[in-house]
Amino acid sequence: MQKAKTTEDIALGIRRRVFEHAIRNNGGYLSQACSAAEQLAWLYNEALNIRAPTLPMIPKPFGGVPSAANPGYHTGAGYNGPVAPHLDRLFIAPAHYALVAYAALIEVGRMAPEGLEMFNKDGSSVEMIGAEHSPGMEVHNGTLGIGLSTAAGLAWGRKRRGETGKVWVYMSDGEVQEGQTWEAIQCCAHHRIDNVTAVMDVNRQQCDGAMNTVMEAGDIAKKMEAFGAKVVWADAHKLDELRVAARTPHRGKPLIILANSSPFRGMPTLQERFPRLHYVRFKSKAERARYNIEIAKSLKVEPVNYEGYSA
Repeated sequence: MQKAKTTEDIALGIRRRVFEHAIRNNGGYLSQACSAAEQLAWLYNEALNIRAPTLPMIPKPFGGVPSAANPGYHTGAGYNGPVAPHLDRLFIAPAHYALVAYAALIEVGRMAPEGLEMFNKDGSSVEMIGAEHSPGMEVHNGTLGIGLSTAAGLAWGRKRRGETGKVWVYMSDGEVQEGQTWEAIQCCAHHRIDNVTAVMDVNRQQCDGAMNTVMEAGDIAKKMEAFGAKVVWADAHKLDELRVAARTPHRGKPLIILANSSPFRGMPTLQERFPRLHYVRFKSKAERARYNIEIAKSLKVEPVNYEGYSA
């Protein structure tokens, strides 16, 4: 697939699509688009060694769970291209970032825009909380903390088979409040699983509010290093820093890129919602209309036309 857009353009496009979706549907995961857009744009447009999708541009309806009676079952990983020993694999650990991930797939030409219209609809594979059959997903990571363990297990198997493809996992910093994340880091270090790279969105938010008000995580870089990882900080909104971070030597250790991000990036109006940013649902018609105008101005697009509103 040819890269028709710059990574910066893709990141902006991700935010715009999530904003438009949230306005039309009276709510959405806006802060995740603010913090994660550059990271997902960079992964899909630059970092990942993947090929063209193997699944239809317009996602199929939910096809049922895997079973002997369902031979056509497939995961959503086909939107990341075919599986091959020399190609990379990606796991998106925070399943609630699904809306942002779908927007990324559209922006890089891996899913049709019509796919987003199927979001959270009955019978759709385009789940609100990404499942293993959702576009871009390979396993269900709805319980935070599972993603890095999944990536570690696959990466370990790939090393033993002599495969050269890397395993990437996209995470959120809320996952450091889960014990399994630390076990996964320790496992990678013990088994010298160095073909796995984690990119962690450090936006300091989780579903119940600001992380430090729920459970203080402390110096996560120092802790991760103590558990055996190679850790490097990067500004999540500066692509050159992400690029340099990914080149950090980490022989015998997993590489964890801590991407320091803002949950208001590109949508400063969201600051008034702090610390309740996990899912933004508008409290009134007036607030929805005001957010429509203010965020559209920040993103340099026209306000969204939706039922009951006209610019």
